[in-house]
Amino acid sequence: MKHTIQRDQLRSRIVQAIEELSGQDIRNCYQCGKCSAGCPIGADMDLPPNQVIRLVQLGLADEALSSKTIWLCASCETCTTRCPREVDLAAVMDALRNLALEQGVRSPERTITFFNRTFLSLIKKYGRVFEMELIGRFNMGTLNFFKDITKAPKLLLRGRLGLLPNLEGRKTANPVFKDVAKIKSSKQAKKSEPPEKS
Repeated sequence: MKHTIQRDQLRSRIVQAIEELSGQDIRNCYQCGKCSAGCPIGADMDLPPNQVIRLVQLGLADEALSSKTIWLCASCETCTTRCPREVDLAAVMDALRNLALEQGVRSPERTITFFNRTFLSLIKKYGRVFEMELIGRFNMGTLNFFKDITKAPKLLLRGRLGLLPNLEGRKTANPVFKDVAKIKSSKQAKKSEPPEKS
């Protein structure tokens, strides 16, 4: 595939937003490939991690935002520890996921986004994850009704799976969700403000 890259694409608003969100200067990456070579789930990705960085460096952020790789990244930070230029690639992947969600880019890995939404809704509801409900909702939502059902009795017998949710974490979780809501509303307010005339 042939692309013509314009100069303004290299430092576009989206590239600047990725750098701002991640706190990384993506120009520091010189494409050695150590991140991709050490990635434990690199074989399942459509693009190796270093190529995602390259897309962003070239201003082709839309291609990076629509890749499977950003959703498969487990943020294990193997790439970050291996990078000779100390680029925190896990933070860049987080920034790309956030921008993809903000811009409404459909994830090619819908089960991952569904799991994340379900997980966070349970944290918001109970203050911590309630595994029984998480498994049930996830299996219903992905139409894998009986997935892992044979593991439940063993987990119940060992005390690893509770029948009722634990509500102890609500006091610490609620302020976090309120802070996130404030940040989101202030960002939306800034976006809706008319630009200042110079």
